[in-house]
Amino acid sequence: MPSLQDIRRRIASVKGTQKITRAMKMVAAAKLRRAQDSLLRARPHAYALRGLAARVAAGAGGGHPLLAPGRGDAVCLIVVTSNRGLCGGFNANIVNAAMRALEEGFAGRPVELVVVGRKGMEALRRRPCVIRASHTGVFEKRASSAHERIIAAAAADFLSGRCAEVHCLYNEFKSAISQRVTVERLPPFEAPGDDGAAPSAVPYLFEPDEAAVLSALVTENLHVQMNRILLESAASEQGARMAAMDAATKNAGEVMERLTLKYNRARQDAITREVVEVVSGVEAL
Repeated sequence: MPSLQDIRRRIASVKGTQKITRAMKMVAAAKLRRAQDSLLRARPHAYALRGLAARVAAGAGGGHPLLAPGRGDAVCLIVVTSNRGLCGGFNANIVNAAMRALEEGFAGRPVELVVVGRKGMEALRRRPCVIRASHTGVFEKRASSAHERIIAAAAADFLSGRCAEVHCLYNEFKSAISQRVTVERLPPFEAPGDDGAAPSAVPYLFEPDEAAVLSALVTENLHVQMNRILLESAASEQGARMAAMDAATKNAGEVMERLTLKYNRARQDAITREVVEVVSGVEAL
């Protein structure tokens, strides 16, 4: 049976852990607020640009390489994870979904991974998979060009015929306590009307010309969607971390209650034993 001193040490250790988890929860909540604000500002622009690109492509009849089917055999899967842990099942859910995609494939095509985030790289490099590239410094003081580096390499592989499709696997932000693992196809973009909506019949006048406008619009849409995906993942990470630290704080409180009860019982047993020894000594005299 542990001594009173051992139990006191454990109580002090758990109390220190509880302070750390409570502080991390507060930090995650503050970061979540900023990340959520950035995401909510970016979402309307990204959705509007995606719809505009689809309508312009429908009116122009396509004609851009990023709208045409790919010439390669493999599928490039961009796996977006975090650089830090202590965020519950945030990274594990993404890694498990990536492994399912590797096993099932995309219409029988082999899958090659582009891993974003240090935790995803640490988990996937020990798995039987092909990792084409990794980006581990994206979320450390994230620069505005981070999404450009990632998507530019993927688009270059698509245009060169190295891969037939580019998909992105990430956590879509729903709320502070809810994130959904989502797979989104980038190039080639979904054909207009794939979502059930009829393509717009509004005629467009292009300036300077149709090819230049469509090229600029499709390229900008690709970068904007990748930026939105990174913002979705960043907000989801902070939400998952806040929920995980809240659960850890509550668990530490429950452990402290059990240890305090155990300490009181052990202390009472020690007092009772001392009283019995004193009484026995008096009777012996």
